[in-house]
Amino acid sequence: MDATHGGVEEPLDLIRLSLDEKIVIKCRGDRQLTGRLQAFDSHLNMVLSEVEEVHTLISYDQDTDEQEVKKEKRNMDMLFIRGDSVIFVSLPMEG
Repeated sequence: MDATHGGVEEPLDLIRLSLDEKIVIKCRGDRQLTGRLQAFDSHLNMVLSEVEEVHTLISYDQDTDEQEVKKEKRNMDMLFIRGDSVIFVSLPMEG
């Protein structure tokens, strides 16, 4: 079966099959985006709708020798993601 009939021949075909589906994108800068894929190109530039961004901040206190992890969340109606910031793309975990 070829890619024009719903099959997978190359990695971008998996992304094409996820159009209008919820996906998870891990980006540089400890950011994770979850949203509905509206569009993409061969450079992995993407447009998402219904987006939740989670930014993980890790700070280290030298006095107490402890690490503190904070997660900041925000929601957006629509977002453009530059392909050079994408680390991986996946379907959301069930559960």
